[in-house]
Amino acid sequence: MKIQPWEGSAVFPDLCDTLLTWRRSAPDTRDLPWRDEPAPYHVWISEIMLQQTRASVVRGYYLRFLAALPTVRDLADVDDDALMKLWQGLGYYSRARNLKRAAQAIVEKHGGDLPDDFDALLALPGIGRYTASAISSFAYGRPCPAVDGNFLRVAARVTANSIDIAKDASKRALEESLRPCYPTGKDAGLLNEAFMDLGATVCLPNGAPLCHACPAVRLCLAHDRGTELDYPVKSALKARRKEHRTVLLLRCGDRCAIRKRPARGLLAGLWEYPNLEGKWGKRKVLEHLAAAGFAVRSIAPLPPACHVFTHIEWNLTGWEVYVEETNDAPLCAAEDDAPSALLWVRRADLADTYSIPAAFGYFTPR
Repeated sequence: MKIQPWEGSAVFPDLCDTLLTWRRSAPDTRDLPWRDEPAPYHVWISEIMLQQTRASVVRGYYLRFLAALPTVRDLADVDDDALMKLWQGLGYYSRARNLKRAAQAIVEKHGGDLPDDFDALLALPGIGRYTASAISSFAYGRPCPAVDGNFLRVAARVTANSIDIAKDASKRALEESLRPCYPTGKDAGLLNEAFMDLGATVCLPNGAPLCHACPAVRLCLAHDRGTELDYPVKSALKARRKEHRTVLLLRCGDRCAIRKRPARGLLAGLWEYPNLEGKWGKRKVLEHLAAAGFAVRSIAPLPPACHVFTHIEWNLTGWEVYVEETNDAPLCAAEDDAPSALLWVRRADLADTYSIPAAFGYFTPR
């Protein structure tokens, strides 16, 4: 595929020099632990965690993850439930599954070390062009622009380019146009950090940029024309599909019921509270429980909740139900797969062992 040059890219050599000088001279005030020791494994884990997640949220998860799984081999061998427990709360759980799959491939094909080759990195599960570029530049000093949303926003404003940044072709155009301007060695990573930091702290999304604090303001066409808020241009996302679900917090003594979701699809392989498609009222829930063989002691509504995924929005109704005895038979059919048997666990088990995704966390027993 032929990549068209980024319109206005003639300014990129001056922009890269300016931002690199700014990053070298300015203190790093973001306190990001993965910058302290940019080993390949550390860079990889941090970059995967940072996808779709704010840096302030990632910090604690990153430190806990490395304490539990300090090497690629540890990650390759980790139990799936233990991995998901470490990931609980970060969301987008396929990232964690791909981490383990990639770690196993690294052990098998690369002797346990992340490869020092862009294409080899790109061939690993869950690693796209951005992550391969980040590892290549931060860990190995390769001249690879790690083009993310911050990059695209800065470049679109500096060049007053109305290109649609939601398209992969736009990212490739920026990547290819910036690559000849990139240094090697430590400066490659510093320049990527400069673009990221400028976009995160100065050239802000969803509002007016802080142009008075921008080291590249003299180069910025959008600022010169007073059109900063016209950029970047991004096509609208497809509207989310809305679904109703009814969550049943089944309790028996000091235990509650969970089950494992199917191995494919949304939240694949994670633990959940039993739930049903649609919005179920009290009488219908009681009838369902009776048909499943449960003797209900009490039932009470839980506060409704709404959970937003990338493409789906769940409107959640909840019922807390105390039953006289447990039943090992499946209660509710799992989505698009055979139903999973219920597992009765104590609250301490939920905290220490089983990963309940945030979509069901609204109903965690007290």
